[in-house]
Amino acid sequence: MPDPEVPAEPSRPDSGWEAWTSHRGLRAVLVFVVGAAIATAVGVVSLWPTGEGIEAAMASAAEIGLVTDRYTATVREIRDGPCAYSTEDSPHNCRQVTVVLDEGPDPGTVVALPEFDLEFIATTPSLRVDQKVILGYEPSTDYYFYADIDRRTPLAWLSALFAIFVIALGRRRGVLALVGMAATLAVLIGFMAPSVLDGHDPLLVAVVAAAAIALVSLYLAHGFNPVTTVALAGTLAALGLTLLFSWAFFEFAAFTGLASEEALVLPLIAGGLDVSSLILGGAVIGALGALDDVTVTQAALVAELHYRNPGLRTRELVASGIRVGREHIASTVNTLLLAYTGAGIPLVMLFAVSNQSLVMVANSELIAVELVRTLCGSMGLVAAVPITTALAALVKADPSSLSP
Repeated sequence: MPDPEVPAEPSRPDSGWEAWTSHRGLRAVLVFVVGAAIATAVGVVSLWPTGEGIEAAMASAAEIGLVTDRYTATVREIRDGPCAYSTEDSPHNCRQVTVVLDEGPDPGTVVALPEFDLEFIATTPSLRVDQKVILGYEPSTDYYFYADIDRRTPLAWLSALFAIFVIALGRRRGVLALVGMAATLAVLIGFMAPSVLDGHDPLLVAVVAAAAIALVSLYLAHGFNPVTTVALAGTLAALGLTLLFSWAFFEFAAFTGLASEEALVLPLIAGGLDVSSLILGGAVIGALGALDDVTVTQAALVAELHYRNPGLRTRELVASGIRVGREHIASTVNTLLLAYTGAGIPLVMLFAVSNQSLVMVANSELIAVELVRTLCGSMGLVAAVPITTALAALVKADPSSLSP
C-alpha cells in the first residue's frame, strides 16, 4: 500500500488541460480569456476595414504629390563638374548621375537624373557604378528622380539569416514564433491601418489589434496550454492598466499628437483623423511587445516551481515568483525607454545642442510623448509581475492550499 504522505508525481508545467479542468482558479482564468477572445472577435468583425478609407487617403496623397511610382535602375555613370546653373561669379560643382532603367514604362532607357549640388554634400548620395537604386517617377511630366538605394537584397538576406537563427534554436516553436510575427504584421498592416483610415476610433482599433496580436502570437509561440493561458490573462490585464495610465496622462498632459512631421501630414490625407488618439493607440501596441515577455516568464516560472515542489502553498508560490520577478523587472525596466530613444537618436542629438535645460527639453511634446509612453508602459510591465504570478499560483497550487 503506498504511503499516503508521499505526494503523487506532478504533471509537467506545460502539460495538457486534463489535470486543471476541475480547478476553480483555471476556470476563472479561462472565463476571462474566452470573454476577451469573444470581445476581440466582435471588435475585429465590427471594425473590419472596407478599403474605402485607404483608397480615399491614397487619392488625397496623390493629389498633393506625396505618392509617386517607384522603379529600380542601375547606375551607369557618375560625373562631377560645374552645375548647369554655375556662373563665373557664382561657381557651383554638381554630381551628375546617369542610370539605366531596369523596370517601369521604358526599361533599358538611359536617364540623366537631376544634378546634386556638392555644396550640400550631406544630402548627396554616395553611389558607385553598377549599383542598384530606386527612382521616383511622375507620369504626368515623365520625370525621374533619385529616391533611395535599393536595399532589398541585403534585407532579404538578413531576414533569411534571422529565420535560420530562430528555427535552429527554437525548432518547431521557432517556426511558430515566425508565423506569429507574420500574423502581427498582418494585423497591423491589413487590419489596424485600413480600419483607422476608414474613420474608426484609432484607440479602439489599437486595443482590438493588440488583443488579437496577443491571442494569436502567444498561443502560436508557446502552445495552447494552461501556462500560456495564464500568461495571456496577465498580459491582457496589464495591457488594460497600461491603457488606463496612458489615457489618463495623455489627457493630463494635453498632447495634440501633431509634434512630428508624419503627424502633420496624416490629417492632410485622412480628413478627420484623431492623431492624438492614434499616438495613444501606438503606446498600447508598443507596450505589448515587452509585456508578453514578462508574463510568459512569470507563468512558466510558477509552473516549474510547482512541478519541482507540489507542496508549495499559494502564498509561497506567489512570494517566490515575485522575488524572481523583481530581478526580471530590474533588468527590463529600461526596455521601453531604450526602444523609443534608440529610434530617435538624431533627435536626441539635436536637443543636446539646443542649449535648453533638461526640464524644458522634456516639456517638448515630441519628447514628452515618448516619456509618457515609456513610464506608463513600464508601470504596466511592473504590474504584470504580481498579476501573472498570482494568477499562475492560483491555477497551479493544490486546491487545499487555496484555503486561508
